[in-house]
Amino acid sequence: MTDSALQRLNMVESQIRPSDITDRRILRAMLALPRENFVPAGLTSLAYMDEVVPLFDPAERKPGPVRSMMSPRTLAKLVQLAQIDAAGRVLDVGAGRGYGAALIAQMAANVVALECDETLVAKSKTLLASAANVTVVAGGLAAGFPQNGPYDVIVLEGSVFESPGTLLEQLKPGGRLVGILNDGAMGQATVWSRQGNHYGSNTAFEASISPLPGFERAIAFAF
Repeated sequence: MTDSALQRLNMVESQIRPSDITDRRILRAMLALPRENFVPAGLTSLAYMDEVVPLFDPAERKPGPVRSMMSPRTLAKLVQLAQIDAAGRVLDVGAGRGYGAALIAQMAANVVALECDETLVAKSKTLLASAANVTVVAGGLAAGFPQNGPYDVIVLEGSVFESPGTLLEQLKPGGRLVGILNDGAMGQATVWSRQGNHYGSNTAFEASISPLPGFERAIAFAF
């Protein structure tokens, strides 16, 4: 067993299984996917640790909001909450370098990986080139990608500060959107569901991840 394969096994056995991940598709995908390929070259030592990983290493850091990929545990729990069907169409918002889309592609029929950063779009297209059921698209994250909708599931790979109304409208009736809602000191993993033109939400667990571009908290000015 190679070192990276052993690290993946240790990640699954020490982080994922103990977190009540019972969807075997998630376990199999995380055992197979080389997570180290999806992190910046200078940060591969962090690939299998139970923490967020910056999407840019210091040498390529861009101005603007910090971007991070979720810890393996948080991503696995969020994807399990989404209850992705094998025939489902999924929109992955804030796809970064493509690890989340690669994971979801093992479970769904079709995945649209939406990313707003041109550098990350180019990297994810390269890394996901062999995934025939993934389409990488560039665009504003808050606008979603209605051209390929409606979607059975939408996954947010970052946090938001309020209910993402425009994205919710891109769900099919009965569809689900999962993400981290930052409404206090600690974010809450949240599942929004659509029933007709009505939307409900439930929280599931605490988690922390950097905000998605376009979803940052509005600055209030006092006079």
